[in-house]
Amino acid sequence: MLLFTHPSMLAHVTPEGHPESPRRLAAVLKGLEGLTLERREAPWAEREAIARAHPGGYADAFNAAIPRDDAIAALDPDTFISAGSREAAYRAAGAAVAAVDAVLNDEDDMAFCAVRPPGHHAEPQRAMGFCVFNNVAVGALHALEAHGLRKVAVVDFDVHHGNGTQSAAMAEPRLFFASTHQSPLYPGTGFAEERGPANNIVNAPLPPGADGSVWRAAMEREVLPALDAFAPELILVSAGFDAHGDDPLAAMALDEEDFAWAAKTLRTIALQRCKGKLVSTLEGGYDLPALARSARAYVGALERR
Repeated sequence: MLLFTHPSMLAHVTPEGHPESPRRLAAVLKGLEGLTLERREAPWAEREAIARAHPGGYADAFNAAIPRDDAIAALDPDTFISAGSREAAYRAAGAAVAAVDAVLNDEDDMAFCAVRPPGHHAEPQRAMGFCVFNNVAVGALHALEAHGLRKVAVVDFDVHHGNGTQSAAMAEPRLFFASTHQSPLYPGTGFAEERGPANNIVNAPLPPGADGSVWRAAMEREVLPALDAFAPELILVSAGFDAHGDDPLAAMALDEEDFAWAAKTLRTIALQRCKGKLVSTLEGGYDLPALARSARAYVGALERR
């Protein structure tokens, strides 16, 4: 299994006390130690790859907003950038592209992108919710356009709805998007009736306090049958671990075994539908010990083929 990351992502600095800090990535990488992973350097994403998910002048506006020296700038009330954020953001998106390339070129059948800033809230024309570029959407659209795939699926189990990825799926019927998430909760999207013009979107909102049994039931009832029926040629996962019961930014009650179950279940569908081709990208998770344990449980379950 391949692991894509880069030290520059630790230089994406946010204000003191901000939950999306460099310590998150350090915790994940520490948690993955000892697993059998082939570590690769996340490259810079090409402008063309970014533009598929963020057309127009979005990337130029982001580049122009990068502050100098030790300053920190705000892209929205929650999303901050520093001098190191440009390289980190481009490499985070580049990790998804490189992982897709490697898996579709049969270098391995699975990859995990340990990256920050996260991506699934980033809309086509704006940063949002700690996210600059929508990494998983960049990877999915790259698979469709550069590799000529006909169907690509994204499954998002972050506790927050992946509104930015849903926006990409709304405009692209070849892209399937499914999300389990707490509702009500930021960003206030992801209602069950949001199906997309091509019926290629599945949302399974869950109430605060939902535990693993409730979440697994929603996955089995709503997400997995639709994913299987879509018959994707590649599955990407927005792997957010903030639905863990210890996470401070939400109120669901999953644990490490639930994330391991997700890995094994999604791997089974990938084997049945797309020769096991599965690319996962880190999203949320803000209690550092729980994040490290959860990432290890998820990646470790994928590693045990």
